[in-house]
Amino acid sequence: MAQRLMHFGLAASACRTSLRVPHIRPGVSRLAHLQEPRERALRPALVPIRWHSAPSKGKVYEFQDMQKFSSSPSADRILVDVREPAEYKDGYIPGAINIPIKSQPDAMFLPEDEFEDRFGFSKPDPEKEVVFYCKSGVRSSAAAQFAKQHGYSDVAEYRGSWLDWQKHGGQAMKP
Repeated sequence: MAQRLMHFGLAASACRTSLRVPHIRPGVSRLAHLQEPRERALRPALVPIRWHSAPSKGKVYEFQDMQKFSSSPSADRILVDVREPAEYKDGYIPGAINIPIKSQPDAMFLPEDEFEDRFGFSKPDPEKEVVFYCKSGVRSSAAAQFAKQHGYSDVAEYRGSWLDWQKHGGQAMKP
């Protein structure tokens, strides 16, 4: 019996010991210290790549196209900046209207009168070409998909978006 109690006592202390796990900081590899500095130096550098959630089935425009659109606006084409109002105030492509996708995701689904009350301008006509852009091309892809879901058939994207516009020296307008 004493042997059994001793066995249980050891088992209990072993359980308590196993519960004392050293704190591991998130994001720190426990094996990083085992790699030789030379091996770490030979690893290729990671290059960030932005992937779009869905391939575009609409038109995709480049900087030169957008430059033409902004310098000679057409009544049949609407440029839509889907960044937030604070981003839009910092600068936008000439002729673009602001319909923020993040804070107003339901905008394209609103009735025309409610849309005008909320934004202060008419809702884009579904019969016209609507070209979306944002900061880097991700939000504009989402906005294009929303527009297609709501019956807009002539939808396009400027995938380079505002970062590409600035990189190429495009003219920035401010409200």
